[in-house]
Formats: sequence, C-alpha cells, structure tokens
Amino acid sequence: MEDNKPHKRRIHYSGTHPKKFEEKYKEHNPEKYKDTIEKVIAKGSTPAGMHISIMVDEVLNYLDIKPGMSGCDCTLGYGGHTSHILEKFEGKGHLVSLDVDPEESKRTEERVRAKGYGPEIFSIEHTNFANIKEVAQKYGKFDFLMADLGVSSMQIDNPSRGFSYKIEAPLDLRMNQESGITAADRLRELSIDEIEGMLVENSDEPYASEIAKVIDRHNRKKEYIKTTTEMKEAVEEALSFLPKKELDEAVKKSCARVFQALRIDINGEYEALESLLMALPDVMNPGGRVVFLTFHSGEDRLVKRAFKEDQKMGLYSEVCKDVVRPGQEECFRNPRAKSTKLRWAIKA
Repeated sequence: MEDNKPHKRRIHYSGTHPKKFEEKYKEHNPEKYKDTIEKVIAKGSTPAGMHISIMVDEVLNYLDIKPGMSGCDCTLGYGGHTSHILEKFEGKGHLVSLDVDPEESKRTEERVRAKGYGPEIFSIEHTNFANIKEVAQKYGKFDFLMADLGVSSMQIDNPSRGFSYKIEAPLDLRMNQESGITAADRLRELSIDEIEGMLVENSDEPYASEIAKVIDRHNRKKEYIKTTTEMKEAVEEALSFLPKKELDEAVKKSCARVFQALRIDINGEYEALESLLMALPDVMNPGGRVVFLTFHSGEDRLVKRAFKEDQKMGLYSEVCKDVVRPGQEECFRNPRAKSTKLRWAIKA
C-alpha cells in the first residue's frame, strides 16, 4: 500500500552549525543522534529541547530507594530524575510524578513509557505540587519525595516560552501557557512600589529601584513592555548610569534576576513551595526521606526554615546541617548546576 504521507524535509540553516532553537533537529532527537548529544554536553552546553538532570547520584543516595517503595517526584520536567528513580525499583514499587506544563509533560510521558514503565509502576498527575495532599489522598503516603525547583532547560531554551532575555519572544514566562496571565500583562497592573518589592523579594535585585522606575515610566506612557527584548532594553536603560566597562556584565546579571523575579511572581512559586513544605510531614510515611534541589536564596531560605521548624516540632527525626553542592566536574559539564543547593530531611 502506497504511503501518501508528505515527506518532511529537515530544516536548513546557514553556516556549519545550527544557531536557532528550531534548527537544531539533531539535539531535539537524543535517542537518534546520541553522538551529537554527547558532543554538545562535553562542551558544557545543554542540547536544545533537553534538560540535564542535576545531582542525580546525590539525590538517589539521600532518597535511599528500595524496590517496592512508593514515591513522588514533584517536578517531572524532562523526566531525568524520574527515570533514575524508576530504575531503582527493579520492577516493584510506584512513582507518581507531577508537572503543571502540559506541553513538556506529554513529551516526557512518551519518553518514559517507551522505556517500558506502565501505569502500574509510574503515574503522572498534571497538577502543581502545592496540591500534594490531594495527590497523597489518591496514591497513599510516600516513602520518599523529591522536588527539583529549577526551571527546565526545555522551557528556558524554547523561544516561544519567553523565559530568556537572550531570545526575542513575547514576555510570557508561564509554566502552563493554558492558564494565568503573562509576565507582560502582570507588569502593566503593578505599581512602582510593587515592582520594586517583587524584584527585591524574588531575586535580591540590587538595582530594583532603578529598574522599577523605568518599567513604571513605560506603563504611565502606555508604552508597555511586551517582549523579552523590550524587557532587556528597559534594564539597559535603568543601568545606563554605570561605567561602560561594567555595564554589559551588570545588564546580564540584572536581566537574569528580573526574569527570575517575574517567573516566580506570575507562577506563584513561593506560595506553591510554602504549601508543599507545610503539607509535607502529613504525606510522608514514618522514616520517609525528602530531597529538595533549590537554585536561589529565596527558595533555599524557605526550605531551610521549614525543615528546621518541623524538626523542632518532632516531625523530622533528622535534617541536613549543611547544604550539599554539585561537584566541579558536574558544574563543568552542566553550567546550570552551579547555583544548586541540595537539602534533605527524614520523617520521624
């Protein structure tokens, strides 16, 4: 029987190497082009459309997973940690993984199912980890739980998502593009004091006042910031008083912090984390182990404080005294690991 399916030509690009996200067809197919993927990672880069899981060995070590256990991965993402956890089950146990991003979780589920993990051992819930109590009511209490609080590289690198100031795109930044308002819309409704407060609270931005003034001026003139490039230009304008030799580096750092602050705000990340931390002792079995990977001081402070307070109340028998950091080799292979802090706790 003749196949009438139209032939899809691969994307052509200028030069010897693809530069745009959509042109990197080999990087989008890691199973098919393993050699290319290994070369990209060896150079200290993350392949397009892919996420390199951070501190996998340390996570597995502290979770101490045994066959037959029940666990929860609160942040499915690309499925790296989930896949390693499932391997530890040796065919016995159950893992439920959570994710609010319908676009990426669908792709991840296909990858994980292709490895032979059916619903009897692996389930996905399209929900925020703030709803962990409802998840536990459905699946029972957990022997282990982990949460990688970083943004997945697939979201950062995909220009249509607006997570990066390096790529022209609508200023969106929603984890779930099917609900909520965009970062651009959010900026329009905030006062100058609210903008400054958001930048300080969510990313410790040293130039929060200057940046807030520029954004507010745009709002009052009804020249609203709608794209990632316009947001970067607003930061450049706010920092223009700095010496030229310092400006480029300062703009890069402030842009990263501004985008982080906006992302945290519109996705309600701190509120969701606080809900998870508050519910955590109630959803864990005695002796259950918990691991968090955090990527900035705001997240880490919340986790550290919750663990400490709950240990005082007798809810945890043990919590980490010092944060665990990734090794030098991992930071070279995956520069996005550099800011990672791991904290763990054991349910009493």
